[in-house]
Amino acid sequence: MGNRPVELERAVRSALEQEHVDVEVVLVGNGIDPSAGIDDERIKVLALPKNLGIPGGRNEGVAVSSGDVLLFLDDDGWYRSNRLGVHLRDRFSADPRLGVVSFRVRDPEGGRGERRHVPRLRAGDPERSSAVTTFLGGACAIRRAAWDAAGGLPEDFFYAHEETDLAWQILDAGYTIVYDASAVMYHPAVLPTRHSMFYRYNARNRVWLARRNLPWPIGLTYLAVWVGMTLLRERKPSALKPWFKGFAEGWRKPAGPRRPISYRTAWRMTRTGRPPII
Repeated sequence: MGNRPVELERAVRSALEQEHVDVEVVLVGNGIDPSAGIDDERIKVLALPKNLGIPGGRNEGVAVSSGDVLLFLDDDGWYRSNRLGVHLRDRFSADPRLGVVSFRVRDPEGGRGERRHVPRLRAGDPERSSAVTTFLGGACAIRRAAWDAAGGLPEDFFYAHEETDLAWQILDAGYTIVYDASAVMYHPAVLPTRHSMFYRYNARNRVWLARRNLPWPIGLTYLAVWVGMTLLRERKPSALKPWFKGFAEGWRKPAGPRRPISYRTAWRMTRTGRPPII
């Protein structure tokens, strides 16, 4: 969005410095023109006329890219290892059913990191790799064939849970998702609640997730569980009021095309350790 030029330069450099792999960088300006100072032929600059949100911006970037594996990197993140690309190339080459690798996010200040950055229920050990059922949208690598099979990110979500929507469709297409602790992205420790629309979009998009992707018996259970968890976690009216406003909005407004995953996929997710009710 053009407000972190120093961090952006670091992010782009960390991608271009990957060794022994072909790298193409698509720099998406979400409502701004980010082309100033860009003179590397490996960088494609895409200036969007308005801010399309996280999923919209990423979809536009993918549309003009050509790689077999897609990585998303926010302007305040970076890769410290220049061997990450080789590691990912070897992982995807070795397993044709691998759809997504979710990275370990490390705090540059040396902190333990956010629990939410480990996309599984047992998140206490971020150094343990495992199969998972979702991934971190800004710290991941996705096989393009899996992306195409799932149909990309839901643009109306704008922010929150868009990667879970994509993950469930990737799983339903027969691919797997792994959390790989040896694939590392560095990012400052920040709270998602810093965004003013966090609670509203969090609730609205959970409803849309269920309406779009889950068989109704599972979907209604999923939403009931999250209402209960929210009431237990969030005690302040300043959080609950926008959350329930977003929850109502999720039922009132169109959720987009409905493509419920199969019960077989739901069972695979349960066996992996996270049934689609939480």
